[in-house]
Amino acid sequence: MQGVGFRYFVERAAAQLRITGYARNLVDGRVEVYAVGPIEKLSELNSLLWKGPRFSDVRGVEEQEADVQQYGTLNIEH
Repeated sequence: MQGVGFRYFVERAAAQLRITGYARNLVDGRVEVYAVGPIEKLSELNSLLWKGPRFSDVRGVEEQEADVQQYGTLNIEH
């Protein structure tokens, strides 16, 4: 998914949904998204992740619970 603006797509979607966290590329080409927000907003984000930005090739979305960390926005990490 790298090279198609997936992290920036997540950043924009999260801002619209008022979700915080981060999105970062992994060395194997996947993108990791850590998102904090109300369950209904997280579900909306999940649906958007399945679609991805134009020219993306989303082959799967794994979801798991994690400890809650505080972020002011959704950040792109490098």
